[in-house]
Amino acid sequence: MNRTFKSALLGLCFAAGAASAAEFGEVSVLAQVPVPNGFPEGIVVNGDRFYVGGPATLGTSLNNKPSRVFEFDLDSGALTRTFLTEGEKVFGSEHANSCLAFDGANRLYVLNNQIGTWRMDLQTEAKVSYSAPFPNLPNCALALGKKPCSPTPLNLPALPNDIVFDEAGNAYVSDSMQATIWRIPPGGGAPQVWFQDSRFASPYIGVNGLRLSPDRTKMFISVTVDMLGRGSIYTLPLVAQPQKDDLQVFHRYLAGGPDGFAFGQSGKLYVTLALPGSSGISILEPDGTESARLRNKLLSPFKPYDSPANVAFDGQGNLLVTNHAFATGILLPGQFQVLKVFVGDTESPLAKPLVP
Repeated sequence: MNRTFKSALLGLCFAAGAASAAEFGEVSVLAQVPVPNGFPEGIVVNGDRFYVGGPATLGTSLNNKPSRVFEFDLDSGALTRTFLTEGEKVFGSEHANSCLAFDGANRLYVLNNQIGTWRMDLQTEAKVSYSAPFPNLPNCALALGKKPCSPTPLNLPALPNDIVFDEAGNAYVSDSMQATIWRIPPGGGAPQVWFQDSRFASPYIGVNGLRLSPDRTKMFISVTVDMLGRGSIYTLPLVAQPQKDDLQVFHRYLAGGPDGFAFGQSGKLYVTLALPGSSGISILEPDGTESARLRNKLLSPFKPYDSPANVAFDGQGNLLVTNHAFATGILLPGQFQVLKVFVGDTESPLAKPLVP
């Protein structure tokens, strides 16, 4: 039985009571993310494999090791291949892979803070540059009217974080330190500013996760921590030039720090909460209300959830969750994990266009 048919059949079985095989929120460790890289960020599922990018952290300028993408078996969690990023300056310069995406030809796209977006053919393992590096924009207060600039209180470098395609082949990339969402045209090239707003600015990590609504009319956007210390999920219409008044709050977190997220076939939004002390998964209904929160027990602040960064569905009712472990991973590298969390839901399909 092929995996696509199996996943569809399992999706029907959930409604008929198959969920009794596992309890909602049940967690297990599916895979360990290797060190010395660690600090896993993006995760995507493709066929019978899943892929994890990293290390997404600061302090890599002295490690002299290229960033990596890891391929794992979806059923067992066994590491099957490791792909090294080519073209990075690995000594004396910060370098990191963050999130990942697939196109309709099953080619993998990887965000890198140094070299931009790179693409890989999984069969041949050939890698090519897809976009130029993301520009370091001047702070608007210091730009003296020059555009584009960054609507942030400080002049900070680019930090590409999440990537998502639309049906036309545009790739959208969040820039967590420059309060910007970039758009890469179909076929690649220079990133273009799609939307900016000071509400995306942050003393830590601002604009972060990106996903299209299931009907493809809106972009959903997470801001991990804004200048007032809040976390938010926003929406924007998916149009060529959204305006500032178009930015609407879908859900506000007073604590938690929303990071990556994914839509289920149910219409629910599964949001990782990355801040230590409130790590877990927030489940939002289509009206923006929170219907459930999966969290650690009171006396277990870092298990099972240790600053989770991103999620993907495995087609069998589970979320796969990367434990970024940014506060604990240096001392406890065993915390760099991929968790499997039963939620009884399957993926609302991502756009996977045929890109030149």
